[in-house]
Amino acid sequence: MGTKGAVVGEPPPRSALVTGATGFVGSHLAKRLVRDGWSVHAVVRAACEFPESDEMARVHRYLCDGRVESVIDAVAAAKPDVVFHLASLFIAQHQAADVDRLVESNILFGSQLLEAMAQARVACLVNAGTSWQHFHGPDYDPVNLYAATKQAVTDIIRYYVDACGIRCITLKLFDTYGPDDRRRKLLSLLIQAARTGEPLALSPGEQVMDLIFVEDVVEAFLVASGMLLDGCEPAYQDFAVSGGQRVSLRELVKLCEEIMGARIPVNWGARAYRPREVMVPEWFADGLPGWRPRYSLREGLSRVLLPGAA
Repeated sequence: MGTKGAVVGEPPPRSALVTGATGFVGSHLAKRLVRDGWSVHAVVRAACEFPESDEMARVHRYLCDGRVESVIDAVAAAKPDVVFHLASLFIAQHQAADVDRLVESNILFGSQLLEAMAQARVACLVNAGTSWQHFHGPDYDPVNLYAATKQAVTDIIRYYVDACGIRCITLKLFDTYGPDDRRRKLLSLLIQAARTGEPLALSPGEQVMDLIFVEDVVEAFLVASGMLLDGCEPAYQDFAVSGGQRVSLRELVKLCEEIMGARIPVNWGARAYRPREVMVPEWFADGLPGWRPRYSLREGLSRVLLPGAA
């Protein structure tokens, strides 16, 4: 007897396991997968606050306690067709006390996930990388320790690709933004400054930014998963995911002011550039085939800065 409500002859829904589903991009991806009819599973830590929504309520959750066994059990139970690996710890400038956390979150957990995939014979992985793996030019040159840990797990992925038959696409993302972003990032700080009138201390503002709207990022992950499920070759590929429009920080603030119709008080030069500041993002790989951003920078910013914008 078939499952109640199922259509006879209809294939079961695709199954996805998402790491980082409590984060900004990961939660948007999980919700999109649910809306598209996937069976969605998430590996989460006990300390993580799970976003509340109708879609997220339909995500199956598995607790990761730091042991590889818990990750192996989660992958075996989820039986995913595709794993989307977005979980990471981002720290722009680390302190000595951050080293253990960066290694545990970005290298150890990624290694545990890959071992779990190998044991469960799960073949398809879409991995989130970062443009900061390339400080100067297309060759590997990490901006910071965070980027170095992202490269480390990528190197570990290559072992599992060669030894265990896993196929992987790494999407190296430029700066992401969008609605419902709880991260303390530039746009939220600009909005706060505009509302309170408190001047925001920024760098001199000449660094160039490449921002990509979160819905475009999610679409890129789905396109990559389709390539893997279709059996794309070679078994490992890197692609750059860019918003397609670059502006300086000063130009970005001006554009935000135009959209909001409000002045944003900024103290330019009150903060020094970071060590190894990315002044112009490097283009380091081909773009993802079959994908391009749908939202212009103005359209995406309007959806963030203007409540209720379509």
